[in-house]
Amino acid sequence: MFWKRRRDEPAGEPAEDQRPPEDEAPTDDDAIANDGPWEPDPADFEPDAAWGAAGAPPTESAAEPNLEPIFLDAPEPTPVLPATEPAGSLDHGLERTRGGFMSRLRGFLVGDDGTGPSWDDVEETLIAGDVGAALAMDVVENARRRRDPGGAEAAVRAELASLLVEREPGWEPRPSVAGGPAILLIVGVNGTGKTTTIGKLAARYAGEGRHVLLAAADTFRAAAIDQLMIWADRAGVQIVSHAPGADPGAVVYDALDAAIARGADLVIADTAGRLHTKSNLMDELTKIRRIIDKRLPGATPETFFVLDATTGQNGLQQAKAFHEAVGLTGVVLTKLDSTAKGGIVFAIEHDLGVPVRFVGVGEQAGDLLPFDPEAFVAALFG
Repeated sequence: MFWKRRRDEPAGEPAEDQRPPEDEAPTDDDAIANDGPWEPDPADFEPDAAWGAAGAPPTESAAEPNLEPIFLDAPEPTPVLPATEPAGSLDHGLERTRGGFMSRLRGFLVGDDGTGPSWDDVEETLIAGDVGAALAMDVVENARRRRDPGGAEAAVRAELASLLVEREPGWEPRPSVAGGPAILLIVGVNGTGKTTTIGKLAARYAGEGRHVLLAAADTFRAAAIDQLMIWADRAGVQIVSHAPGADPGAVVYDALDAAIARGADLVIADTAGRLHTKSNLMDELTKIRRIIDKRLPGATPETFFVLDATTGQNGLQQAKAFHEAVGLTGVVLTKLDSTAKGGIVFAIEHDLGVPVRFVGVGEQAGDLLPFDPEAFVAALFG
């Protein structure tokens, strides 16, 4: 079932790099603080007969804006993860990295003349593999002092493994206080695969028996709402959305209301892609966090940054800016199978102190895998 709240669209189409000004949004911080117009009325949860009967939204009149909630009873969806679809393989997803900088790294650790490692070349290779210059120097220096009985390769392997953040095994989204749903807020820059990642996460958790509800809070890019609706249909989960151009905070607020009313135990919220240099757009994320705190006081939402592995060190700088703005609790690394520089994983965890939670190693829904540090290092070294 889709739950779509339709509101007046702002006059004119926003430019590609602009958002509607704060004062034109449906709500503002004052409205939030004073129980503004998002508070749903019990009538909000009554189906719209015209929609359900026709199977399509009624035609709108330009003179009469439609502000009422609209429900759509969708046909029973086809799960996105049928039993016959095999899950992705981390070992397979790291083929390009293993055959790229890791192949050169292992060659230099042995030494071209067979006499020992070429440490300068090892350092340069780590830098080329997106580990980062300062971190590569530390790894080489510590590995040289380690004198591991397994040799130079074992020493470097141990140093790289030590860079990964310790984490609890079998991590799962935790319910909010007072029995509220667990909340995943997905953030990142444009083009990293946020919406697709949300669809894959929804399919994963729905397949585990969770009652998942999606919040289409990327209201800036109209196609994002349609794309998320397709994923919701395929995964067999519910979705809450507003019209394009609506206030993202209002979408999240209504999604939390719907999740509580329907007994959902996991809300995954999409957000618009934004550059970390746009302070007003970054402030929008902090506003969404305040809205979550308002609706579910004491809630501790997980905030995942979706990072394209092919962007390398530039992506790391983006992640740092987001971490400072909203406090990241995890990273989802996409397109890991498309890069030969998988060393970015070590830089992310060491520099941010934030664990990589999932890695994308393919296009299928089953190719989004929980990140296992030991398995990653093992697969990296072959």
